[in-house]
Amino acid sequence: MKKNRFLTGFSAIVFASMLLFACSEDFLNAPPQGALDAGTLGNEAGIDASLISAYSLLDGWAESWGSISSPWPASGSNWIWGSVMSDDAHKGSEAGDQGNSELIELFQWAPGNPYFDDKFKILYEGISRVNATINLMNGVEGLDAGFASGIMGQAQFLRAHYHFDAYKMWGNIPYYTEADADFRKGNDVAALPLIIADLEAAANALPLTQGQVGRATKGAAQAYLGKAHLYDNNFAAAKTALDAVVNSGVYSLAPCFKDIFSTAGENGSEHIFSIQASANDGTSEGQNANFGDRLNFPHGGSPFGCCGFHQPTQNLVNAYKVDENGLPMFGTFNEAEVTADDAVDPRLDITVGRDDIPYFTFGMHTPAWIRARSFSGPFSPKKFAYEPGEESAVGWVNTQLSPVNMPIIRYADVLLMLAEAEVELGNLERARELTNMVRARAAGCTQQADGSLGPIESGVANYVVSTYDDAWTNASAARDAVRFERRLELALEGHRFFDLRRWGIAQEVMNKYLDEETSRRPAYLTPAGRYESPKNDLYPLPTVQIELSRVEGAARLQQNPGF
Repeated sequence: MKKNRFLTGFSAIVFASMLLFACSEDFLNAPPQGALDAGTLGNEAGIDASLISAYSLLDGWAESWGSISSPWPASGSNWIWGSVMSDDAHKGSEAGDQGNSELIELFQWAPGNPYFDDKFKILYEGISRVNATINLMNGVEGLDAGFASGIMGQAQFLRAHYHFDAYKMWGNIPYYTEADADFRKGNDVAALPLIIADLEAAANALPLTQGQVGRATKGAAQAYLGKAHLYDNNFAAAKTALDAVVNSGVYSLAPCFKDIFSTAGENGSEHIFSIQASANDGTSEGQNANFGDRLNFPHGGSPFGCCGFHQPTQNLVNAYKVDENGLPMFGTFNEAEVTADDAVDPRLDITVGRDDIPYFTFGMHTPAWIRARSFSGPFSPKKFAYEPGEESAVGWVNTQLSPVNMPIIRYADVLLMLAEAEVELGNLERARELTNMVRARAAGCTQQADGSLGPIESGVANYVVSTYDDAWTNASAARDAVRFERRLELALEGHRFFDLRRWGIAQEVMNKYLDEETSRRPAYLTPAGRYESPKNDLYPLPTVQIELSRVEGAARLQQNPGF
């Protein structure tokens, strides 16, 4: 479901902006300008349009709202917060370009950095739109029961999603429901149980499939529920939820890894819930074409023209090396840089642009495609590259604007989360089976010399990937294997830093990475700080939001430790 179809009938509606983030408390009592009232929207079409306005913020871009400093930190892909902050990617580009993200990557975190506020605003605007939809529906009598249940299930799913994204960022967050009237709420109530409750209600209300692709389903709610339980270390509950997704019969792995990241394969059997993107749909600047990720293409002499952000690290590239058995080199992968002779997992050249390897059908990746090679390295992001001719026809540097959907949760993610739960529950052989499903699919297609994708035997590089054929009998080794597989499979999809945090190994992994990577990128990483727990276990809450939460001089939002 592309946005141009999903938003049909609603493009002229200017929805009520969220009151929480007004510049003064007087705004809390002022009628929203340009908003349509309940009398106009109080019917099934109006309620559905209101819900669609909540879906529309999944990508993090709300151009008409106009109160965020930048779309990049607000992006629903979390490319800054989950990838750039990890050992997977650098900010990229050149020194000083988008300096706020550079400071974040270097662990120079300040609550006044507007990037934190941009992400906070977008997420809570999404929550506000969800709750406004529920209140609108509750004010209309005589609605069809099935319609109302479906809207409520989708609304609860979206409310859980936006809160969960905030929870991953800040941990201690306010949780808003349709019953809240005062938008200066404290963050002293645990949010995760409320997220779980919303997801359970959504899973009970939603159907297995929807007539319109892109809407939340039972499987999406169950998958998200399983993920929330993993964050709560409730592995038995996570297994129950994730098993339900696997046993539903609705989902399966795409035959080719690249299928997931293509317009031809989007909303296919592996997409459980995705950010819907579109280009050439009538918008003036290509706003629906992954606007918050538009910087993340090769620069300069490439066909994309700009801008060279989200550059993969040498550490990530090295992680795709395999041993003589075609298995990952957990402890030794980063001891030497990849060479042309090394055997590598074929997912490498679908995820990362490397010199002398075709960048799909756009031609050979060359040094000229890198903006500042000595600053942040020789690699380009590749996973979400569109096919030639699919880019937007309008907008500044239109070749940056891609119509490829971005998955929030996909089936391989579910299999690996379930494998995690199985390891912690002692079911090591089931965890091996699930992990092998993902590894077996990795052999399904590889980068060919002519730019196409084809069999692993004729790949352009020395591609090898094998399954784990020996029984798993050691829980620690099994845990390492599953976690490493998540990195290889989900690289540059905004998960890595959040995974490291929830596993409790972020300080160890990130400081080792910085010690090793700084020698490769000294001009960039020399001023970097180091991960300090508990300070860096959560991002700092934005200063402006703490100030706006004051009631009679006392802030209801309390800052996270270390800030």
